[in-house]
Amino acid sequence: MVPSAPPPSPRRGHLIDISPLRESPAFARLWAGSAIAGIGGQMTIVAVGLHIYELTGSTFAVAMVGTLALVPMIAAGLYGGMLADAFDRRRLALASSTVAWLSTIGLVLVAWSGFEQVWPFYLLTTVTSVAATITGTARQAIVPRLVPRELLPAASALGGVSMGVMVTVGPALAGVLVAAVGFGWTYAIDVILFTAAFLGIVTLPAIRPEGETSRPGLESVKTGLRFLKGAPNVRMSFIVDIIAMTFGRPHALFPAVGALVIGGGAVTVGVLTAASAVGTLVCSLFSGRIGLVRKHGVAIGWAIGVYGAFVAGFGAVLAVLVLTGSSRSDPDIAGADLVALGIAALMMAGTGAADNVSSIFRNTILQTAVPDNMRGRLQGIFTVVVTGGPRVGDFYVGVLALIVAVWVPPLLGGFLIIALIALCLRLAPSFRHYDADAPTP
Repeated sequence: MVPSAPPPSPRRGHLIDISPLRESPAFARLWAGSAIAGIGGQMTIVAVGLHIYELTGSTFAVAMVGTLALVPMIAAGLYGGMLADAFDRRRLALASSTVAWLSTIGLVLVAWSGFEQVWPFYLLTTVTSVAATITGTARQAIVPRLVPRELLPAASALGGVSMGVMVTVGPALAGVLVAAVGFGWTYAIDVILFTAAFLGIVTLPAIRPEGETSRPGLESVKTGLRFLKGAPNVRMSFIVDIIAMTFGRPHALFPAVGALVIGGGAVTVGVLTAASAVGTLVCSLFSGRIGLVRKHGVAIGWAIGVYGAFVAGFGAVLAVLVLTGSSRSDPDIAGADLVALGIAALMMAGTGAADNVSSIFRNTILQTAVPDNMRGRLQGIFTVVVTGGPRVGDFYVGVLALIVAVWVPPLLGGFLIIALIALCLRLAPSFRHYDADAPTP
């Protein structure tokens, strides 16, 4: 199924390589559909946080949206990866996308009913997260079957572009729409945008795992975990991402930052959330030479270290405002501290760019070093790491902000990331010496 064209020569320009879109129309459709649907998904994530904060006035309640979904998402990643290594990955992605779409419709109905308790939001966002985890597992296991191996870093960079667009446009729309038309219509627009995801999936051919397949069941999951145990490079790529997301994910603080520290309310939340996506987008747009990098482990370590530095910078901005008594609480953006907002947004843009570099190389390691008939299960674990790590981070942020102060989690977390990543690289020589020309798990 991978196009049989001659291997492309390495790119030497700085602008993003769009060869995967030209080489594989199926990948192009999947990429475009996911990006459009993702705009609505990111819009709803921000809207739900704002909705719960409006109902409760609690940052901890906002953080619990992700925390409550963590255990079901872990199960979904493992189970979904097992299914992706046993059945048609296209059908699996289609079924899980349908469940996510229906749960989003549920949010519309709850919002329009005027129901003012938070448990339906926790329930429906958990269902959406579980379904999205399975969809992401299947979709990422599909990509190496659509794109030549030489173009997988470029395909990952294109994923950074779509993520950048999603997280730039979605949160910005959420801030504007919530203020202009309310929560119900904001969720309804997500329902409409979600239909684009079906176009990208439905038009794919059947994609069954290559080689010997495993029967679904606990033993299949155990086989995947045993493979990971013997795959130090893949395992370390998971560990370093968990570190970054656990201690460097300040997004659950944004409603409180907009309400109590910088001011500006929903618009500030949208700006800060979008800023990290702008960093991701700009980084991807200038990723043309990224396919020339061979030492992926070293590149990941440096990228996450830089990520930690920007997270600490964001915390420092909040600390200065709080400790000097310069905090703003005006919900109107005109009354916000625009200088502080600009600096904080710049720090978040830096986190987005650094995380994108790490993500490109971590994805490439997984897609090239793992055999196809194991890729679903390993991708399932990877999806649990990528989506579950931020939930652990939300809990860390919520608890520490509650018992200490809103600026402590990012400031402390940034320095912890730098120290822990340096330790990981020192203790994992095979990861430091990982060579993309000879990918080994």
